[in-house]
Amino acid sequence: MPPNVVEILSADEIRRTINRLASQIVEKSRDLSKLALVGIRTRGVTLAQLLARQIEALEQVEVPVGAIDITFYRDDLDQIGMRTPGKSEIPFDLTDKTVVMVDDVIYKGRTIRAAMNALNDYGRPQRIWLAVLVDRRGYREVPIHPDFIGKKLPTAKEEQVKVYVQDLDGRDAVELIARPIETQTS
Repeated sequence: MPPNVVEILSADEIRRTINRLASQIVEKSRDLSKLALVGIRTRGVTLAQLLARQIEALEQVEVPVGAIDITFYRDDLDQIGMRTPGKSEIPFDLTDKTVVMVDDVIYKGRTIRAAMNALNDYGRPQRIWLAVLVDRRGYREVPIHPDFIGKKLPTAKEEQVKVYVQDLDGRDAVELIARPIETQTS
């Protein structure tokens, strides 16, 4: 591992974190038959599927899982450039459901705001909760706070948090990547 990369969560720690988050969601939910998970593309979808499997293992209730793409709901396309949109797949009506949006990392909160706007195209949920694997604390630009947090991680602005999931990356891990310290020359 390069010297500017630190592993924050190992595969086992991610598994335990998913187990804990699933238990917290079950505990807070009044009626699991009205629960739905919606993962934010890309890694949020995999995490939502893992949470659904764990909830089913705990409660023997199958929770529907959807995927939402926020490309056209972003407010910063002029800054990041046009991206190829993914596909939203929510094959169920969200009306009167308790929807848990799932994402890998929350930083400024703008992705979550965009995802909430996108959800309106699929019905009017009774409530929306947010579950994140990592909360980068301290840099919110919009007043959004997760209901379920896997790991609170204070970071510097120049650092990056990278989540790896088995389905997409061939391994499960969370890494903190610091910008390399540039040597000064005189």
